[in-house]
Amino acid sequence: MAIHKKESFTQKEQDLAEFAKALAHPARIAILKVLAEHNECICGEIVAVLPLAQSTVSQHLKELKNAGLIKGSVDGPRSCYCINWKAFEKFNQQFSLLFTNLKIKNKKSCC
Repeated sequence: MAIHKKESFTQKEQDLAEFAKALAHPARIAILKVLAEHNECICGEIVAVLPLAQSTVSQHLKELKNAGLIKGSVDGPRSCYCINWKAFEKFNQQFSLLFTNLKIKNKKSCC
C-alpha cells in the first residue's frame, strides 16, 4: 500500500503541480485558446470547434475550473466560461521564479 506524502511538500509546490496537471492535456490547452480568443464562451461553442464530444469538453472544463484556471456560470442549459487571468498571472510568476532558481542553482551543464 502506497503512502501519500503530498503533505511533505510546500503549499506552493502543491499548487504549481496542480496547475501543471490541469494544463497537462492538449484538449485543455485548446479550450484555453478558444476562451482567450472569445474572452467569454458558451460550452456549445467550444464543442463546435473541438473534435470532442460535449461530455468530454464538459469534463475538461470542470478540471480547468477546479484548478481555478477558468471561471464559469451556469444559467439553465447555458454555460459561460472565461479565463481567470489572476490565477494565470500568479502561476506565471511562480513558474518564472522556479525556473530562475533552478537555473541559478545549476550553473554547470550536467551533460
